[in-house]
Amino acid sequence: MEQILSLYALPYDPACPVVCYDERPCFLIGDQIEPVAMQTGQARKEHYAYEKNGSCALLAAIEPLSGFRLAQVHPQRTKKEYTLFCQALAAEFPEAIKIRLVQDNLNTHDVSAFYENLPADEAQALANRFEFHFTPKSASWLNMIEIEFSALTRLCLDRRIPSQDLLEREVLSLVAQRKADKVKITWQFSVQSARCKLNSHYVKVHSDNEKFKEI
Repeated sequence: MEQILSLYALPYDPACPVVCYDERPCFLIGDQIEPVAMQTGQARKEHYAYEKNGSCALLAAIEPLSGFRLAQVHPQRTKKEYTLFCQALAAEFPEAIKIRLVQDNLNTHDVSAFYENLPADEAQALANRFEFHFTPKSASWLNMIEIEFSALTRLCLDRRIPSQDLLEREVLSLVAQRKADKVKITWQFSVQSARCKLNSHYVKVHSDNEKFKEI
């Protein structure tokens, strides 16, 4: 946790950008009965009956200090899709020495994905572009991409979308607009905040951490 919070405290460095990445499942839901037409001043109404059209996966990344965003929609989220996304992400930062990628510990988030989907020379070259930083278990809130997913849900994904094509068009259009507007994230939770607010957990590791409780 402190490693990631220390990364978030750094100023933007184009040579070593900090990028937050994750995946979100999206369920494709269609209407069995056409919804009632919207009326001025009234909320949109849906019939309770619906049909399930499967699911897809939204893969997304954000560089919170510059407002950069990248998103892809795929039928699934395997090592192949992870590799494709990392290739696209590396291409967006051609001058970067290392892309410091914050992600969770999903078994597909590994350099092995590159070697299983690319020739060894290309896999090594892609791996060398990244420096992986993993959030602790049950700590997805530490990954700033979750803030972006929350925004996308409110703006688009909180309603029925029947097909992957429609979801892809709408989500990617929204992400492109937010990227163009350079919507940034100001992270407030620091190492010092963690040591104080989560002090009981620190004390379990070492009793001398009690001193941070008063900070």
